[in-house]
Amino acid sequence: MNKAVTVLGFAGSLRRNSYNKALLCTAAESMPRGAELEIFDLEGIPPFNQDLETQMPEKVKEFKAKIEAADAILIATPEYNYSIPGILKNAIDWASRPYGDNSFKGKPVAVMSASVGMLRGARAQYHLRQVLVSLNMHPINRPEVMVAFASEKIEKNGKVIDGRARELIKELLENLVDWTLKLKR
Repeated sequence: MNKAVTVLGFAGSLRRNSYNKALLCTAAESMPRGAELEIFDLEGIPPFNQDLETQMPEKVKEFKAKIEAADAILIATPEYNYSIPGILKNAIDWASRPYGDNSFKGKPVAVMSASVGMLRGARAQYHLRQVLVSLNMHPINRPEVMVAFASEKIEKNGKVIDGRARELIKELLENLVDWTLKLKR
């Protein structure tokens, strides 16, 4: 029997009722057969401090270990000030350090976003893709999952009620798993 493809997901938001965390919960319900999603909360990762690279905080060690154990990565990010949130960039900085110990290296990755606005987090996704390429990751290009007007498409309880968004998430996950299996060959 083949081992399941393991995907580690995390959101670039600390907000309890984050629309992007809701996307991850929908992803967990929509995983293709033979794949599993573990969701990691970035809450508690301290600000990056290069002086602590050799004495990493426990939460950072846990994050790095989960990334290394996963076959692929799924990131759900809001857009703050035309870019990725500081909490997400901070977590990425920790996980890619110290130099030569980049936990993300070679990992397939998919990105999705939800926003209350019309642009759907597009600018954050494009900035994030630049960071992912610099980390030698292998991003999925299609479909682009960007949920506009999230307050109308995601209920207060975190359930994504928009059928098209759910379809795109499912397709993104299928493509991520397929891409992961191709890269493992």
